[in-house]
Amino acid sequence: MPGFRYTAIAPGGALQRGRMEAASEAEVVATLRRQGSIPLRIEPAAAGTGFTALLPAGLGARRGLRRQEVADLLLELATMLGAGQDLDRALRYLQDTAPNRRVAQVATGLRDAVRDGSPLSAALGRYPASFHRLHVGLVQAGEAGGRLAQTLLRLAELLQRQRRLAASVSAALIYPGLLLAATLGSVALLLTQVLPQFIPLFEQSGAALPASTQFLIELSSLASRHGLLALLVLAGGTLAVGALLRRPGPRRLVDRLLLHLPVLGPLLREVQAARFSHVLGTLLVNGVPLIAALEVVRGTLGNAAVVAAVDRATALAREGGGLTQALADAGVFPPRTIHLLRLGEENAQLGPMALRAAEIHEERIRLAIQRLLALLVPAITILMGGLVAGIVLSMLTAMMGLNDLAGM
Repeated sequence: MPGFRYTAIAPGGALQRGRMEAASEAEVVATLRRQGSIPLRIEPAAAGTGFTALLPAGLGARRGLRRQEVADLLLELATMLGAGQDLDRALRYLQDTAPNRRVAQVATGLRDAVRDGSPLSAALGRYPASFHRLHVGLVQAGEAGGRLAQTLLRLAELLQRQRRLAASVSAALIYPGLLLAATLGSVALLLTQVLPQFIPLFEQSGAALPASTQFLIELSSLASRHGLLALLVLAGGTLAVGALLRRPGPRRLVDRLLLHLPVLGPLLREVQAARFSHVLGTLLVNGVPLIAALEVVRGTLGNAAVVAAVDRATALAREGGGLTQALADAGVFPPRTIHLLRLGEENAQLGPMALRAAEIHEERIRLAIQRLLALLVPAITILMGGLVAGIVLSMLTAMMGLNDLAGM
């Protein structure tokens, strides 16, 4: 009898991995469900090792689809199911209309798994690089409740909203980033290319230079002689810091400090609160139990301090306590988040209130980004003008001193 590896969420909410002997993947799924577990991923025991890991299906799972491709695929699948098509025909439609080879390979793999008897959630679990535990858990809940089309539609909407939020943040930072790069480039050009042309003239005159000009000359000489070494040291330091931040302790400390920065900290807390609330609310509304939902949510958060707070809240909820008290004690979310979630707990409406909180946070994020951009662009422009003007003014002052000396 063949063996299968599986990943599932246990009844208590913990993530469990194991190996099971069964005739098919469908039998493994049925066994896990009878045990009260939520299957996330099932694969043959020999999969992912040796040369088999390089086969097309493994390649598709390893590379993964982009977020927009995943959202489009799920949205089209939900549309086809909502129109009355069965799952096999809907997946065949995805094969035929795939925009590129990678999407076609994933759609083909999903259809083959479903035709072999696997549920769609287990088929999605075969492609962890494309479909997150959140996707698998939501689809599994939709299958259990007979609302697969509605669940896929909500999941696609969730992915679209997350993508729009990330795109708005990225787009807002492009212009300030370009201004900052132009500022650094202009200063570097003046120090390494323009100012050295005047240094021989200053040295031949023998005149005493202004303190600002002398400082710029020394800085230019230092940049010319050791600029490459400084870049190498900067690159090495960046790699060292990156390696240090991969360790749990330092990463958690730095992430917590980021959440409490004067200007950036409140915005980061709003972003984390929006992501937590939206994913948690979507899971709960679709019938996922609270403990299992929290286990999935922690994997969608990018801040180690927030993950640690969610872990403490999960442990407290598993013991029968409230969710919001541990989150309030951690101080990683805005007070508004805590109040809305507590209100949802008290009225047995945690899912809908979490979604409402997410909407509020997303709106505040958009407003905060607009205000930050309105302040950041003029500040960088003034800084750029001040630096360039200071360098030029220092050089002109020295040149005027030489002219006065020559006229005497």
